[in-house]
Amino acid sequence: MLSPLEIPRSKPSTAAFRSLPWPWIVTVAYLAIMLLFPISALITKSISVGPSEFWRIATSPVALSAYDVTFITSLVAALINGVMGTVVAWVLVRYSFPGRKFIDAAVDLPFALPTSVAGLVLATVYSDKGWIGQLLVPFGIKVAFTRLGVLVAMIFISLPFIVRTLQPVLQEMEREVEEAAWSLGANQFQTFRQVILPPLIPPILTGVALGFSRAVGEYGSVVIISSSIPFKDLIAPVLIFQRLEQDDYAGATVIGTVLLLTSLVMLVAINGLQQWGRRYAK
Repeated sequence: MLSPLEIPRSKPSTAAFRSLPWPWIVTVAYLAIMLLFPISALITKSISVGPSEFWRIATSPVALSAYDVTFITSLVAALINGVMGTVVAWVLVRYSFPGRKFIDAAVDLPFALPTSVAGLVLATVYSDKGWIGQLLVPFGIKVAFTRLGVLVAMIFISLPFIVRTLQPVLQEMEREVEEAAWSLGANQFQTFRQVILPPLIPPILTGVALGFSRAVGEYGSVVIISSSIPFKDLIAPVLIFQRLEQDDYAGATVIGTVLLLTSLVMLVAINGLQQWGRRYAK
């Protein structure tokens, strides 16, 4: 008879690991390699400079100005697209008109178009001699190479996220519900506010979050349509690239870490609003 010390025992951790389904293991491994390790490396490199130096770089006047341009402009662009993207998706789903399929396909153009080409197109159209820019000059409005140009670029590249998020929801909505509301005496505004809007709030917030994330990380189009001058229209991604050109790798990682953490906090806040939107829809 074997003594208690001689009884073979399996390692709990090994047994638990083997009991996990392989898709879960593959998912964790993939996310660790593609997300966790790079993010950890960035944060580790940035904090290696020390707390005081990290704070000095992160709160320098140039960095604070770049954060302001990046996050405020991205949020404004996402909110504008939240409204106009909803209108575009509504028109594409609810109305039939000549050229609708062409316009529907053109919405995806910012996805396929290289960002440098997008910036070149926008800078050409909105310059002082461009098709649209020359019409704004008499009113004292300058778009290209200003912060307004940064906003236009961010709106352009983030619009498809809102439209494509809303279209499937609008296509699944039943027109009979709206007709029932009309038959009960509700006007168009009441029908929109009480019947149509509630199920649209979660996808709208999802599209706004995706558009905001895309705008924060935009570089190629913004660097062409903006002047990239500090305290004017310099965005954080361009500032990071400038630091790298100056062989200031530590400074680039510090600004990148601040950009990463601030984006994460704002996305968590938007996701909280999204959860509220789902409860409101119910």
